[in-house]
Amino acid sequence: MASFHHRVKSGKKGNAVEHVSYITRQGRFGTREDLVFSGHGNMPAWAKHDPVSFWRAGDKHERANGAVYREHEISLPEELTKSQQLELVDEMVNEIAGTKPYQFAVHENTSSLEGRSNTHLHLMFSDRMPDGIERAPEKTFRRFNSKNPELGGCKKESGGRNMLELRLELIEMRRRCAELQNAALEKYGHAARVDHRTLKQQGIEREPERHLGAARIRKMTGTEKQQFVTARR
Repeated sequence: MASFHHRVKSGKKGNAVEHVSYITRQGRFGTREDLVFSGHGNMPAWAKHDPVSFWRAGDKHERANGAVYREHEISLPEELTKSQQLELVDEMVNEIAGTKPYQFAVHENTSSLEGRSNTHLHLMFSDRMPDGIERAPEKTFRRFNSKNPELGGCKKESGGRNMLELRLELIEMRRRCAELQNAALEKYGHAARVDHRTLKQQGIEREPERHLGAARIRKMTGTEKQQFVTARR
């Protein structure tokens, strides 16, 4: 049964290297065995073969209250095969990140609640838009200079837009990702579809499902798990 999960987060200065290590299962996260695939793209020349150096530079040189990265966490339809899911990942990465520097990873684990496969994408990308000007790492994250771009850092895509504009853009991106998932499901002969809209917008009268952490699920009885699974259907 296809379901839609698309969560967006921002990463503050000082958190990027740790988080990219988490999604790519490096360092202290290397013992986890759920990494399916990972990749990166659109990095500046100095980080092309070492994407972590890009996030490290952001952690060091981004302004104090700035976001070093944005992250989209998206569930992949379990009806698709691994190769079909990775094809979909390529499409969504291109749609979301565009020309901006990015790094991604696909994880596959088993749902603690239902015992079903849970394959999902973690996509980290920078708001700093490449403009063809080669900059040193410390210069890339400086404030943009509109009069003399070569003297400042890369311009941020989110710069100059208000909260309403950013919210509408996010809604449109969720809609587009649902559209890509449904196109993949149709292409490979599946009747299931996903919907990016809220339950209220879909005309469904039930409370949104609350997130259950792994620790809480471990404490649930078999009956409690079954009741929760039944309620979500």
